[in-house]
Amino acid sequence: MILQNFIVFEGIDGAGTSTQLKILQDKLRDKPAYFTCEPTELETGRFLRKVLKGDIKLHPDTIARLFAADRCEHLFGNNGILELTKKGNLVVSDRYIFSNLAYQSNECGKELPRALNASFPLPQIVFYFDLDPSISINRIHNRGVTEIYEKKEFLQKTREQYLSIMEEYKDKTQIVFINAEDSILNVSEKIWSIISELPIIKK
Repeated sequence: MILQNFIVFEGIDGAGTSTQLKILQDKLRDKPAYFTCEPTELETGRFLRKVLKGDIKLHPDTIARLFAADRCEHLFGNNGILELTKKGNLVVSDRYIFSNLAYQSNECGKELPRALNASFPLPQIVFYFDLDPSISINRIHNRGVTEIYEKKEFLQKTREQYLSIMEEYKDKTQIVFINAEDSILNVSEKIWSIISELPIIKK
């Protein structure tokens, strides 16, 4: 199932998805658009952020299940993605199922993340920000805050997972490849060239 008016930004840490989300938010400030992220700001997401910071240590399978639980509430909960899109809003999320498939498959294999995410609807468009992990690590270090997955070897494996996943899903939903090494301006212009043509934005 494709969920219309639902857009997702994906990529390894440091790829610039959060920066581009803020730029797009400014451009759409007068439109019926909502911006969100995973992990969410819900209690489930806040708990996950503590896990990502290394404050709480859990088994990889548990982490995969927690991401799926947070996503379920993100989609189907009160004022969630499904409700917002049904009301005619555009919803843009920084991360979705593809992050779960790419990151958690490195730690607990592909089977569990796929089973946990099989029933979730696909977004109308996925913007995949592709970036060399060496550049990613430099950006992360400049930021001054690191999380448990932000290691070069792990991110290299995650990028490989992402590329495989994008290939797998290219016939199931619209995948837009973004060169995340490009300038912030060029990336934002490419995203806007597609978003601005959506019927919900043009009307």
